[in-house]
Amino acid sequence: MNRNVILTCAVTGAGDTVAKSPHVPVTPKQIAEAATEAAKAGASVAHLHVRDPETGAISHSLDHFREVVERIREADTDIVINLTAGGGGDWIPDAADPTRGGPGTDIQTPAERHAPVGELLPELCTLDCGSLNFGDMVYVNPADWLREHARLVQAAGVKPELECFDLGHVWFARQLQQEGLLDDHPLFQLCLGIPWGAEADTETMLAMRNKLPANANWAAFGIGRQQMPMVAQAVLLGGHARVGLEDNLYLEKGVLATNGQLVERARTLIENLGARVMTPAETRAHLGLRDPHSGRIVEKVAGGVA
Repeated sequence: MNRNVILTCAVTGAGDTVAKSPHVPVTPKQIAEAATEAAKAGASVAHLHVRDPETGAISHSLDHFREVVERIREADTDIVINLTAGGGGDWIPDAADPTRGGPGTDIQTPAERHAPVGELLPELCTLDCGSLNFGDMVYVNPADWLREHARLVQAAGVKPELECFDLGHVWFARQLQQEGLLDDHPLFQLCLGIPWGAEADTETMLAMRNKLPANANWAAFGIGRQQMPMVAQAVLLGGHARVGLEDNLYLEKGVLATNGQLVERARTLIENLGARVMTPAETRAHLGLRDPHSGRIVEKVAGGVA
């Protein structure tokens, strides 16, 4: 069991959820406020996507990312910033010509995905570790794209959070480590319940955990109704956890949640198991992250808590 838990809040995501809940933040100001709300509720890390303020759809705008990050860094409440770098991978074959992308296709190169990370230098960013049948579309991430992206993240001095949606993604992340494209003590995020990747259940989480490198830190999340069960299961198996409106809109059946409420529910669950949630400062020390104020890497603390 993990007694000192890093709790991430994924505050908005890129999915078609804006029309489903009034609590999903859309504008940069709303997204930054959601991150601060999560921090005040006890979250260690805010995982951030940005959206088009007019439509609520996914955005890759550097200006949107910059405004969110600046607002969070200027706030009085501290939280570790984790920027998505996995956008621009959606492929839907055109019905008339399946060799071309049809409506809904959104592809970016590794350099384009990395641009906000390289410019804004968050403490963490995501690195999605493979392609996947993601619901009714394909998420495209070829091996050489991943190698290029890993080099860019490594050169920027940002720690990648290795998002693994299936067991083969863990395998490839280990390959990146063997090739020297990941620094020591890699951080994995086991992403469970997305059709048609790894299922959100104990057997799947355990199988993926057992394939991680011996020196890895890891977390897991489940989507929808499996969000809180996967929080408990991850902590009991020695990992960290993630909640938030990116992954689940409900506090309970028929009751729409806010990000703060989901963090509070998860924190209470973690504490009832006999563990505690790490502060942002403790999280930086545990993972060896860059301090956003000094720019220096916080020395990793043996045992995990500063």
